[in-house]
Amino acid sequence: MKWRRLFLAVCGVVLAAWLCLTLGAWKEQQETPLRIGATYMTMNNPFYSVIDEELRLMIESRGDILLTRDPALDQEKQNDQIHELLAGGIDLLVINPVDFQQIRPALEEAREADVPVVIVDSQVSDPSLVACTIASDNYGAGVLCAEHLMSTRDSARIALLEHPTAQSAVDRIRGFCDTIAAHPQYQIAGRASSDGQLELAMPALDGLLDADPTIDVVMALNDPTALGAMAALEERHLLERTLVYGVDGAPEAKNMIFEGVMTATVAQSPIQIGQTTAQVIYQILSGQAYESEIIVPVELITAENVEQFGSDGWQ
Repeated sequence: MKWRRLFLAVCGVVLAAWLCLTLGAWKEQQETPLRIGATYMTMNNPFYSVIDEELRLMIESRGDILLTRDPALDQEKQNDQIHELLAGGIDLLVINPVDFQQIRPALEEAREADVPVVIVDSQVSDPSLVACTIASDNYGAGVLCAEHLMSTRDSARIALLEHPTAQSAVDRIRGFCDTIAAHPQYQIAGRASSDGQLELAMPALDGLLDADPTIDVVMALNDPTALGAMAALEERHLLERTLVYGVDGAPEAKNMIFEGVMTATVAQSPIQIGQTTAQVIYQILSGQAYESEIIVPVELITAENVEQFGSDGWQ
């Protein structure tokens, strides 16, 4: 009996020591801030700044760290930034890829490092390399623009301003083109890449107008491109007769619609995308269940409903 009591006492001491060590390690782990890396194709587009602000608000409110990088539309630079973030020891990586195909080496490196990846506002060529994809209904955005065009005009000569390396932009243009495909009176007069940048959209549309002055509709992959197209049209005194479509729902675009200068934009919600991304980040890192793909709804903004959205902020 005496040996039994001694044995139980020793076991109790060992168990207590083990619990102290385990709880101490757990507490230390809980008190160590999580490090989240984020890189977007460019930070000169306010859309990505809003997503990043929402992420930062949630992450820093929990005492964790967000490390944001700007590759400025350079995929090689983005891959280097991801390598640097992984080498610095991050717990999760948020990416808006410059090129949905050439991002693959960075995704493979993240997988080798056992760092989960969340893709925002786009897709990648191999979804199996990422934990979750969060994007607007980009195809549906193109469909909405095409449907509005067909309800507004009986025919059109259309210029497409694209960004072929961004899957989100590809999907928008594809949704638009698929919708008008069975209606030959709506013709694609020309297409050019603008990389989603205002300053590149102006010369891109100028070149298309030089080749075909009959263009009377512009379908732009995003609002900065649409604003650049409008500047080019204004210089040629063609803006009044030309319908201009964009995608984003940016405050500047909504103001242009309110003033009767721009035809329509499809509202994304960078606020909702940022908040949803933050939620998914913590679901992944805490081992909770999460969706592998989340599609955020979009809505067409025209002169008829722009007042409902307001013009001084994002959705």
